[in-house]
Amino acid sequence: MMNVAPAIIVLGQNSVAVARKIISILPETTLYGLEGRTSGVDISFKNFGETLRELFAQGRPLIGICAAGILIRTLAPMLSDKRQEPCVLAVAEDGSAVVPLLGGLSGVNDLARRIAQVLDVKAAITTTGDLRLGTALLSPPPGYHLANPDDAKKFISDLLAGAQVKVEGAAPWLSDSKLPIHPNGDLTIQVTERLVNPASNRLIYHPATIAIAIDGIIGYADQAVALVKQVLADAALASPSVAGIFAPITAATDPAIHAVASALKVPARFFTSNQLESWLSQGYSPAQAAAIAATDTVPLSPDPHIAIAIAQQPIDADTIGQPRGRLAIIGTGPGGQEWMSGEVKEILKSATDLVGYKTYLDLIGSLGDGKQRHESDNRQEESRAEMALDLAASGRYVAVVSSGDPGIYAMATAVFEVCDRYAKPEWESIDIHVAPGISAMQAAAAAIGAPLGHDFCAISLSDILKPWSAIAQRIAAAAEADFVIAFYNPVSKDRTWQLAEARNILLQHRTPDTPVVLGRNLGRPGQIVKVITLEELAPASADMRTIILVGSTKTRIIKRSDGNLWVYTPRRYTEH
Repeated sequence: MMNVAPAIIVLGQNSVAVARKIISILPETTLYGLEGRTSGVDISFKNFGETLRELFAQGRPLIGICAAGILIRTLAPMLSDKRQEPCVLAVAEDGSAVVPLLGGLSGVNDLARRIAQVLDVKAAITTTGDLRLGTALLSPPPGYHLANPDDAKKFISDLLAGAQVKVEGAAPWLSDSKLPIHPNGDLTIQVTERLVNPASNRLIYHPATIAIAIDGIIGYADQAVALVKQVLADAALASPSVAGIFAPITAATDPAIHAVASALKVPARFFTSNQLESWLSQGYSPAQAAAIAATDTVPLSPDPHIAIAIAQQPIDADTIGQPRGRLAIIGTGPGGQEWMSGEVKEILKSATDLVGYKTYLDLIGSLGDGKQRHESDNRQEESRAEMALDLAASGRYVAVVSSGDPGIYAMATAVFEVCDRYAKPEWESIDIHVAPGISAMQAAAAAIGAPLGHDFCAISLSDILKPWSAIAQRIAAAAEADFVIAFYNPVSKDRTWQLAEARNILLQHRTPDTPVVLGRNLGRPGQIVKVITLEELAPASADMRTIILVGSTKTRIIKRSDGNLWVYTPRRYTEH
């Protein structure tokens, strides 16, 4: 079955509506559209073949809303091992047909049925065993793993030839099948957590019933992985039956726990002290208490640091406890989605919650669809940061959205200030990550040439969080050192005189005709980038949506034949 997010590939705008219907049942899906022929997609591509083959190599389930032939011809050179193939389906441009092509062992027929249902059509299933036996033995439902798929071909052939099969263990998904089940059948379907030797007349399914709980003190990552695998081997338990790795939330930062989960390809889930309290009070260790909380059964062994428990039925680890909370502080760039990095777009797709100033949340457009929005006023940075941390501590994946770069006069500093000031114990478990963005000064510089081509600095003219005396001192020092200066937060409704005073300080070190770049609404509707002189700079020139770049004594202007200007600062400080 799928364990990575699918990708839908469309070649024309008519296919986007069909793609959106499919995404309604597969919300983690990424929509790829051919550049120049599609809009409103997640990622645009230029080369169909390269994109398709790259996604296939990543193991991404592929849904091509196009002719089946182009998918087959494009992927043909990569087809070698059907056991490793992701699902590949072709969907007609108008949604009238769904054809599974590859990935029989990955659940392609089940995926085709799900897609066909939302499109109100019938999937074109051609697998003989699936049709005649009423079940796909090669791709059991979530919670079960087929241990010996190499034996399945002969097994299914024998069934189709008239052999009967007996079932050992609980296989509820077979109850509505057309299998010739008989207690004395020559063939066997065995469902067990135990290690079993494979045989051509026996299909072995491992149910996801095992919970491994760790208290976080079992060594380095590689040692922990080896130890857990040895514990499973000693107990004759099959690793595919492991449903998840569980631990107290206080151990969420331990890389060993995440290394074990990654090695076994299962989630790592965590319990708060309140969730474990009743078992801890009975004398169980934290690991044993976590194993009981995950399975509702007593652990197999008395080991206080690694506890294994087996549930009566397959367990869905994603519904137990909570994941390690994640907090991404992202920069969306100055404006639209074209300014965002690929990393930021991926974070926005995966996040569960978006925290930020409403204007900034609106800028991310469709990437915010389906997310829980937490809007606040632009001046409420501290309360916004604290809310984001609390959400992440509860196991959410929170994206704190800033425009520009989050580390430049934005929310990254606010989050770390709050972490430092309050240091709540529950925040210790959060995985915090800063994803950079294109800053306003970079965007303004790029729009007019290269005014930041030599040494430069950035100064905020807001005196809300620091005294004007400090700001004035820095302006004078930067001017004397001949830096190009980027002024952030130049003017607001309540602050107008600071920009005029900054100009006066600069005029003590710069000539009145020094180039000044004004960039307003960069990357947004109504973008304006213009060049004035330092002498002309006044409070009426700017607002809070304006970035100001003041040239150095070396900054130059190039007048173009079309009447426009380029502004740049030479890399070499030489006399002309």
